[in-house]
Amino acid sequence: MDPWLIWLIVAAVLAVAEIFTLTAALGMLSAAALATAGVAAAGLPLWLQLLVYALVATGTLLFVRPLALRHMERPQTMRFGTDALIGKPAYVLSEVTGTGGRVRIDGEEWTARSYDETLVIRTGRTVDVIEISGATALVYPRD
Repeated sequence: MDPWLIWLIVAAVLAVAEIFTLTAALGMLSAAALATAGVAAAGLPLWLQLLVYALVATGTLLFVRPLALRHMERPQTMRFGTDALIGKPAYVLSEVTGTGGRVRIDGEEWTARSYDETLVIRTGRTVDVIEISGATALVYPRD
């Protein structure tokens, strides 16, 4: 079997393993094997292939992997779903107590409860959404 084909198989196996582990390390080793497959296809000797693999693997693990990890660990900048409603103002449609009520958030009607169970929030007041629990908004009055 040709050396370039062996390196190509190694690159594919490492790439598949990276998909299952998501460590970014195996992906870098896969890229190094892919680069080495190119060197092997050019007919260069085995010692040079191993040197290329070692250099590319070291370079990607030291320089590219930290960048990839920082990108993957970046905090989510946009909130979606019910998380996006937290902190929004709401208009009280029917009196909100610790046991129930109705509010309008961004044009949608929601069941609501007071975040502080002892508070009674009158109709017509503006409140802030503190938390979403299931399909119920927990709200607190604005001062």
